[in-house]
Amino acid sequence: MPKVKIEKKTRIHNEVAKQGIQFNKDFGQHILKNPLIITSMLDKAGLRPTDVALEIGPGTGNMTIKMLDRVKKVIACEIDTRLVAELQKRVQGTPYQAKLQILVGDVLKTELPFFDICVANIPYQISSPLVFKLLLHRPFFRCAVLMFQKEFAQRLVAKPGDKLYCRLSINTQLLARVDMLMKVGKNNFRPPPKVESSVVRIEPRNPPPPINFVEWDGLTRIAFVRKNKTLAAAFKHSTTIAVLEKNYRVHCSLHNKEIPEDFEIKQKVQDILTRAEADQMRARTMDCDDFMMLLHAFNSEGIHFA
Repeated sequence: MPKVKIEKKTRIHNEVAKQGIQFNKDFGQHILKNPLIITSMLDKAGLRPTDVALEIGPGTGNMTIKMLDRVKKVIACEIDTRLVAELQKRVQGTPYQAKLQILVGDVLKTELPFFDICVANIPYQISSPLVFKLLLHRPFFRCAVLMFQKEFAQRLVAKPGDKLYCRLSINTQLLARVDMLMKVGKNNFRPPPKVESSVVRIEPRNPPPPINFVEWDGLTRIAFVRKNKTLAAAFKHSTTIAVLEKNYRVHCSLHNKEIPEDFEIKQKVQDILTRAEADQMRARTMDCDDFMMLLHAFNSEGIHFA
């Protein structure tokens, strides 16, 4: 008879199985099982013995335990109470117990405390909101080494003119330096996800650029709706024009500025784009400096995006 292949399981996964815990795909629970990748991520994060480290979605604690060896404290944010119990049991009665703080709940709804560094294999469905939650967190952290779905990671690092260059790319690169570190295959996870993964290093710009991010986000949202169209075409959309006119009238009211009876916001927007030599620009080829110039041109004429 042919030999039956027996699936190897680590001790911790056996313990989870004994408790009848099934990994929840709704929470993006794909546990990173390869210790070499975990070690590489921690090495590339440049952890220091004095660091407070944040981990999002620690799962069964494979990365958490290795991180506790290297830093002063680990703050682990976990939504699944079953895995919280497993992680607590794993450190109970060890020197690690006093160094681990667990925040139970949805990280997007949790007020994060101070931390120096973030290392995590995050649930992929919260990738975008989590990136901006981290980048807008104060006080600043030193860097984050995060595992993402491969295409999402490629969008983070994409440059003007690249096929995957989008609003996510420019908004992230305004606030941080982003570098691709390594690719990670599906078989390094249990259960294996349907997509390939990549690890990215994100280093916040400190001090941040002197830009109102809400305004910036409003401008890039308009420009990237149709990133291959000219800005002149993008700003002709009736919904966009209506919002800009409302904002302009509020601005004039607050500054006691009179609006002429024959005023047309569409013409004013077109004039600003023409003077800035941006009317024929396309979002897909514009970098941060281009958008900063354009935002200043609009704001100086009283047109705001928030």
